[in-house]
Amino acid sequence: MFQKPLAWLISMFRAKKTLGMYRLIGGRSPILEITRAQADSLEKALRQESALNGQKSLDEEFESVHTMHEPPQRSLVKVYVGMRYWNPFIEDAVRKIYTDGIRAVLAVTLYPHYSLATTGSALRKFNESLRQYPIEASSISSWYNHPYYIDALVECIQRGIASFQGEEAEVLFSAHSLPVSIVESGDPYVDHIMGTIGEVAKKTDLRWHLSYQSKSGPVKWLEPSTEDALRQLAKRGVRNVVVVPISFVSDHIETLYEIDILYKKLAVSLGIRLIRAESLNTHPLLIKALEDMVMKKLKELAWTE
Repeated sequence: MFQKPLAWLISMFRAKKTLGMYRLIGGRSPILEITRAQADSLEKALRQESALNGQKSLDEEFESVHTMHEPPQRSLVKVYVGMRYWNPFIEDAVRKIYTDGIRAVLAVTLYPHYSLATTGSALRKFNESLRQYPIEASSISSWYNHPYYIDALVECIQRGIASFQGEEAEVLFSAHSLPVSIVESGDPYVDHIMGTIGEVAKKTDLRWHLSYQSKSGPVKWLEPSTEDALRQLAKRGVRNVVVVPISFVSDHIETLYEIDILYKKLAVSLGIRLIRAESLNTHPLLIKALEDMVMKKLKELAWTE
């Protein structure tokens, strides 16, 4: 008899806590604005590439479900944004794609590292949403080792290290955490994270560590947490740390609040100077990676002339 009142109290507490976090980062998350900017940049790059290749048609217009919001128009390329848990939802993006007269859609995840809990969930919703429409579809589900993505990370990390002006610094890759049970069931998320770090390490000379952030709930999560990793680094005498939000390609509460506020405050108390590597957001090399993947997939599907 106490379940519903207790659930209500917990939800109210979490809502107030979340609102407090957002107030500290400007009142709202910038992720939709950033994602739309990524969409615009990708659409522009794809149209330029199509024009350079002299292509006249991409099955009328092809798509990636991580992108835009324009009125119907005839063009070689059109990109839409579809989100799993916020507007515009994936199902709304699919409906808009259909009403715009598009009959072929390529879904591109903005999670570089595949997990059933993230990309898997988004693609399930995408496929469910497609069932009522006669639309041909395909998807790109991971790209953790794409060369342009790796180069973008390397550039941001090197800028972070350079900000210490010659002082020695170590790199802490901070990935979004995941329940251990999911990984133990065969989820490739950790392998993908390690794959990204391995590719970065080939191009840089750095001391690196891996931690996990943003866990919630009583289940066992991946370790070490970013908080514990910072404490361990402090005990070893490390004084300069570049935190790299390895599994995030856009600024959100995880970067702007957790890293920039919570972890930086903890670092100061530990005698560590913490600098966060810039999020990729609309980094030209990130857009180039997305463009490259989309064009190759379209050719593979024979959706281009």
